[in-house]
Order: sequence, then structure tokens, then C-alpha cells
Amino acid sequence: MKVCKRAIAMVAVVTSLSLLLAGCGSGTSEKPKTAAGQEEKVLTVYTARSESLNNLVIPKFEKETGIKVEMIVAGTGALQKRVASEKNNPLGDILWAADQTMLNSSKELFMQYVSPEDANMGDAFKNKSGYFSAAFADPTVIIVNTNLTGDIKVDSFADLINPALKGKIAFGDPASSSSSFQSLMAMLYANGKDGDPMSDEAWAFVDKFIANLNGKMLNSSGAVHKGVADGEYTVGLTWEDPAANYVKNGAPVKVVFPSEGAIFPGESVQIIKGCKHPENAKKFVDFMLSQKIQEQVGKELTVRPLRKDIKLADYMTPTASIKLFKNYDEAWVSDNKNTITAKFNERLEKSMK
Repeated sequence: MKVCKRAIAMVAVVTSLSLLLAGCGSGTSEKPKTAAGQEEKVLTVYTARSESLNNLVIPKFEKETGIKVEMIVAGTGALQKRVASEKNNPLGDILWAADQTMLNSSKELFMQYVSPEDANMGDAFKNKSGYFSAAFADPTVIIVNTNLTGDIKVDSFADLINPALKGKIAFGDPASSSSSFQSLMAMLYANGKDGDPMSDEAWAFVDKFIANLNGKMLNSSGAVHKGVADGEYTVGLTWEDPAANYVKNGAPVKVVFPSEGAIFPGESVQIIKGCKHPENAKKFVDFMLSQKIQEQVGKELTVRPLRKDIKLADYMTPTASIKLFKNYDEAWVSDNKNTITAKFNERLEKSMK
């Protein structure tokens, strides 16, 4: 009897969907609503965040709001392309990946929204654009396999051009990997004349770094830290969260903040323009910035909350001990991202001839 009822219910659902689709011939559709005229309690989140972060916050959001979340997990570049390809009919509601630097040139794909929680974020990480809400920080780091380094010193970017590391460095494509792009920018700022990342001196260092890659470029940011942890590479340029998580779990790796400095990007959460569930999406942004979630992440995980006065776990490098580039200009980097990645690719292709 239950099976029969379910079958009848399925027929009703299919019939309703058919009628709905028949009324969409104009190419536009209304947002899915319940019988009471409210948004359905569902949300589709495109996320490039770590498994540990997803697993901590998503179930809590579902429990607190009653909104069921469908996660689509992929790399930053793949998710950006997906959002762009779906711009006329968005299938996702939230893009939880990258930062303003990576996304500013395509902000037309996102809905303007500033959370009420934004007032509680650190001054450097407030939503000044109106689109991108920085939730957690992923500083640029070097991950080092301690079983493979031996006597090789790895404390700085300068150490990465040591001939002993040729072919042993894991690095992703700066055009599609936000962490690799930020690592490239950190190298440029570290070696630029008078701090100028576009100076000849900065790019001369990049040429030496490319030569030490020995033609090896990885297709995803996740492959970088995994390759080092698995012993395929001696060092890698990545972001802190996965690297610190390996340390937390006892893997033979260490996290190095380059002595020249690091970049401290605010990884953001943004609402996809034209999404099916904008009100639910706003609740998700608010939840990510809330004191409850920011405090729990700071205590239990390996990402850095950006809300004011949140304490970190003991296994995290104290923020005060991390050297940052004082002249780092996020707006300038965002405006020149395509130029910078094109310049890198030109030099990469030249090195392979």
C-alpha cells in the first residue's frame, strides 16, 4: 500500500513539473516556492573549501535553519567556470570559493549582499565591494615533507630556487588555482624592487622558480598539498588550511610561512546572481560570519576566522608572528590578475622551448 501511495505521489510530482516546464517557454521562470509562497527550504552550494570545514558548518546550518544543502565540491577554477556557464540559468545558489582578487572581474555573476554580521568582521576583511563576504583566511604557505628535505633549508621563497629542489616542487596553475595565484603574487612582492611586483627583479626570480619546476605543473590546488604529503614532492606552494591539517593529524610535513612575507587573502562566500533561493543564500552568508561558527572553526579546525577577537587553537601559528606584505594592494591585484597570469604563462611556455 505504501509503495502504491509513493507511486501516485511520484506521478503527481512529474505531472506538476511537466506543467511548470510547459509554462516556461519564454525562457524565464519563477523562483521555486512552497504552497505558502515561501522559498523551498533547499540550497545548492558550490564549494572549494576543505572537507573538514564543509563537514563542520554545513550540517550545523541545516540543523539550525531546516534548509537542506546540496554540496557540489570541486576546485576553484572549475566552479568559477560552472557559475559563468550557468549565468542564464543558475543551478547553484552559493559560490564558496576564492576571494575578491579572483572574482572581482566577474562580479556581474553575483548578487549584491552585505550581511548584518559584516560589522563584526576585522576591518581589513569587511565587505567593501558589496558582493564578496570574506569568512575565513587562507594565508599562503610552503608545505614541506620532512622525510624528504634532509639538509635542504626551506624557510623562504629564496630557498625554492635551490638546484637541489629541481623537479621536486609542487605548484598549480595560477590562472585557475586561487592558492597558486596568491603564492605567485607573494613571490612577486617578495622579490620586487622596492616592493614592486611587476619590476624586472620580481619576474627574474619567477623565471628561476619556473626553471626549478622543471616543467612540472599540477592541474589542481588539492594535488599540491596531497603530492607533498604523499611524498611525491619535497615542497609545495599551497594555503594553510590543508597543510596545517596534515600537521594536526601527524603527517610528516611542516608549515612554513616564508620569511619574506605571506599574503593573507580573505576567502569569501558569495550569492550567485539569479539563483533560485536568494533568501536561503543570505541566511547561509550570515551563518558563515556568525560568532558561533567563527568561534568553533577557530577552536577546532585549521582555517583562520576573520571575525574580530576570535581565538585560534594552540596548533595554529599565531597570527602576530606571520609577516605580511604591507604594500599588498588587493584592488590592484584584482584589476591586473589577467595580465599577471598571462605574463606567467608566457614565461612558462618560453621555458619549455
